Amino acid sequence: MTSTLVTALTGLFVWTGVTVGPTQIGSPQVPSYPSYSVSMTAYNAVPEQTDSSPDRTASGAFSDPDIVAARSVDLADELPFGTVIMITHAATSTPNCGIGLVDDQIGLRVIADSMHPRKRNQIDILFDQADKVKVGGKYVNPARAMGVCKDVTITVVGHIDIKHIPKNQAALRVSVGQLQIADVMPLAVSK
Repeated sequence: MTSTLVTALTGLFVWTGVTVGPTQIGSPQVPSYPSYSVSMTAYNAVPEQTDSSPDRTASGAFSDPDIVAARSVDLADELPFGTVIMITHAATSTPNCGIGLVDDQIGLRVIADSMHPRKRNQIDILFDQADKVKVGGKYVNPARAMGVCKDVTITVVGHIDIKHIPKNQAALRVSVGQLQIADVMPLAVSK
């Protein structure tokens, strides 16, 4: 009798879609994504810091400073173009790491660019050349303010088609399922 009742209740829960625990019975499992510990720097889309066509990334995508990040070539298998990452932990004890000055400008990032082959285990955040942040009484570009941050944990949060990169943080969050619609909640970026 007890097993018949359990079977009947289980069937009822599956049929009605009742939530049990962290996932819903009958719904697809939420994927778990890997995390990596990397060094993190920043750059601007200018010929001195890229190549002769700074408006295009190595993947062919537009160099959007609100969305794009580059990765070192040794991370190509782990972070192929189109991988969406989030900074989940940044060690701020490194003296030349200014992530606290620019963290509100990072948000989610799409791996769409590649770094010089000599770089290893590193990501590079693209910032707008015209932006400025205050550091020690003067204004500097966010890429310069960030410096070099070591032991930064990044987490993969999804993957998108590199040909259809969203134009802003809200649309990027919708595309990877962090928001149902773009206007639902404020984002952790000031832009």
